[in-house]
Amino acid sequence: MGKLSSLILNSDQVKKKLERIAFQIIEEYHNEKELFIVGISNNGFLLAKKLKDLIEKNKLISEVILIELKINKKQPLDSKVVLNPETSFNNKKIILIDDVLNSGKTLMHAAAFLLSQDIKKMNTVVLVDRRHRNFPIKADWVGLTLSTTVQEHINVEISKDEISVFLE
Repeated sequence: MGKLSSLILNSDQVKKKLERIAFQIIEEYHNEKELFIVGISNNGFLLAKKLKDLIEKNKLISEVILIELKINKKQPLDSKVVLNPETSFNNKKIILIDDVLNSGKTLMHAAAFLLSQDIKKMNTVVLVDRRHRNFPIKADWVGLTLSTTVQEHINVEISKDEISVFLE
């Protein structure tokens, strides 16, 4: 028998959650001339793209810059963090985005890397927070907080027009 998979958030629900998060970001940063949206590869970056579009629609923040942050999620210390495009964050304000916050390891290492860049301010966003923290980091904006067992897995599936979240 294969794994049972249950739909937790359908595409419409995800869209509403992203719209709410985008609104909260705009509320916090509406006076800014530029804002960096940094998405952790792969799904965090795809969510960051969606949030960038939602934030730009509002036209309150003049420039929203999308950056992809590539990190080895299993062994973050074994390879260097790569930014695409390569960017200087000196004195900049950043929103760091990932799809699922589980132990906090990936988000913590990505945040530590960005903090080493002498940034001015950083907030974090995740679509799903599983509350299995091993590291002292939290997301400022969360789409859904879900208490799961350690054995369960959250799968965020992103296609061109749809995003769905499954519990496996």
